[in-house]
Amino acid sequence: MPVKDLLEETIAKFNAKVEKDEALRKELECVKKKANMDLGSESYSFELSCNKIHSLREGMVDNPDITITSDPKTVEELITGKMKPMKAWALKKIKIKGSLEDVMRLRKFF
Repeated sequence: MPVKDLLEETIAKFNAKVEKDEALRKELECVKKKANMDLGSESYSFELSCNKIHSLREGMVDNPDITITSDPKTVEELITGKMKPMKAWALKKIKIKGSLEDVMRLRKFF
């Protein structure tokens, strides 16, 4: 399955989880963030605001709060659960640039 389709599915699941989880909804209440995913052969961006992830699109946005650098295969393995985020990070298969708070929040996405 193409990475974009996997990302769209993951975003839908994340948004549904936020809708059902009052604590998570409260945690994300006033959060507004922009994220870029640089996968080498392809790139995507999205925004978190109003307790939901919006605007998944191809290409990158200016001045992101979070930048994820990886490759399509690793992202697919993270989304499907074949690889855990900490293993990907330890093997240098994924790099995340952003504040520690943003990186911790990002873990809820995978």
